[in-house]
Amino acid sequence: MPGTKEIRVKIKSVQNTRKITKAMEMVAASKMRKAQERMRRARPYGEKIRNIAAHISHANPEYRHPFLVSRDSVKRVGLIVITTDKGLCGALNTNLLRMVLSQCKTWQAEGEEIDVCCIGNKGFGFMQRLGANIVSHAVQLGDRPQMDKLIGTIKVMLDGYANDRFDRLVIGYTRFINTMKQEPMLEQLLPLSGERMGAPETVWDYLYEPEAKAVLDQVMTRYIEAIIFQAVAENMASEQSARMVAMKAASDNAADLIDELTLIYNKNRQAGITKELSEIVGGAAAV
Repeated sequence: MPGTKEIRVKIKSVQNTRKITKAMEMVAASKMRKAQERMRRARPYGEKIRNIAAHISHANPEYRHPFLVSRDSVKRVGLIVITTDKGLCGALNTNLLRMVLSQCKTWQAEGEEIDVCCIGNKGFGFMQRLGANIVSHAVQLGDRPQMDKLIGTIKVMLDGYANDRFDRLVIGYTRFINTMKQEPMLEQLLPLSGERMGAPETVWDYLYEPEAKAVLDQVMTRYIEAIIFQAVAENMASEQSARMVAMKAASDNAADLIDELTLIYNKNRQAGITKELSEIVGGAAAV
């Protein structure tokens, strides 16, 4: 059994760790509220541009945008993986990357090659260790999603699809459900399907100025960018929620461990006092 000094040192160490995890829990709780607010503020724009894209997809212009045209065969897949830059957020990244790895193995078994775009340091490191073909990446995004940091990375993938470098574009991210639940998602981004955009109740007809190609190119590109930006915002809200829950669990476990160690320390101390008393009594009796 360890001595009282060793137990005291261990209690002090756990107490210091608990102070750190408690502070990180409070910081994550503060950031979580702000991240959720940013995520909700981005939703009206996403819904509106989705509505416009749905009407355009059902209209009959003389120009059909490549993002709306399905390819007959898929030989190469573009994959956008959105993860966090930092750890200590539970199994958030692990669940998503496990799903991505399983899907990549399925694609490779079907003979499809994969080009990867990584947003977030954890996914970037994982894909590097995996030996994947990384064509673009964005890391160190901070706590607030910024479109200027994402636009170059996204453009590489959109240009690749438009230039027929790959035939399908898929995005993987963690969707925010609530504070206690975050769900890893793997969704097809391109070609745009009716399920994602929804079917409008009435079909609008448009007059395009200067021409349909220029207008549709802009609208479709903005629509894809809005989807990816919303996915990054959802992932950041999920990150802060998962980190708060993980740090709370760590703080609670540290408190339980401190209680157990304190009990052991008191038992050890009591046993030492009893032994000393027995020795004093035995010595007095011998005299």
